[in-house]
Amino acid sequence: MFKPLNRYLWIEKPHQKSNETSSGIVLPDDYKPIEAPYITVKLIDYAEDVRFKADLQNLESQAFVEELYLMIDRSMIEEIVHNGTNYCMILDNYVKGVFIK
Repeated sequence: MFKPLNRYLWIEKPHQKSNETSSGIVLPDDYKPIEAPYITVKLIDYAEDVRFKADLQNLESQAFVEELYLMIDRSMIEEIVHNGTNYCMILDNYVKGVFIK
């Protein structure tokens, strides 16, 4: 079990698309399309000292809320690999907003 600490949020990035175009042309593995600076990610868990913890708890307590998604600065995602598992983390001050699903 993993628990974020020190104002970090554990997130899940959307699955990355393969390097194949709609016409079936395969692009080089090192090709990277221009990406938007912000991305929407799924919130998995968060540290107890996250600055907007009360807001997150309030949203999570609403009966119709299944999942929370965050709008974040893509460049600030920290990826940590431990025992073959990839954990994506972001510090709370890089969160721009919350979406409810």
